[in-house]
Amino acid sequence: MPKAKTAEKSARSAARKAVRNKSIRTGAKGSVAKAEKLIAAKKTKEAEPAVIEAISTLDRAAKKKVIHPNTAARKKSRLMKKLNKASKKA
Repeated sequence: MPKAKTAEKSARSAARKAVRNKSIRTGAKGSVAKAEKLIAAKKTKEAEPAVIEAISTLDRAAKKKVIHPNTAARKKSRLMKKLNKASKKA
C-alpha cells in the first residue's frame, strides 16, 4: 500500500488509466487477429478492409500512447507483408 498521499493518488490514476487503456489495447489486438485470420484463410478480398481497420486501430492506440509507436509500426508492417504475400499467391 502507498504511504504518501501523492502515491495514493498516483495509484488511483494508474488504475483508471489501466482500465481505459485495456479496451484500446484489446481492440487493437482483436482487429489484428481478425485480419490475420482472414489472410490465413486466403480470403484476400475480405482481408483488405480488415487490414485497413487494424492499421487504423493500431495508429489510434499509438497516438494515445497505449502502445509504443514503433510497436504499432512493426505490427502494421508485418500485417501488410502478410497481405501482400497472400495477394500475390491468389
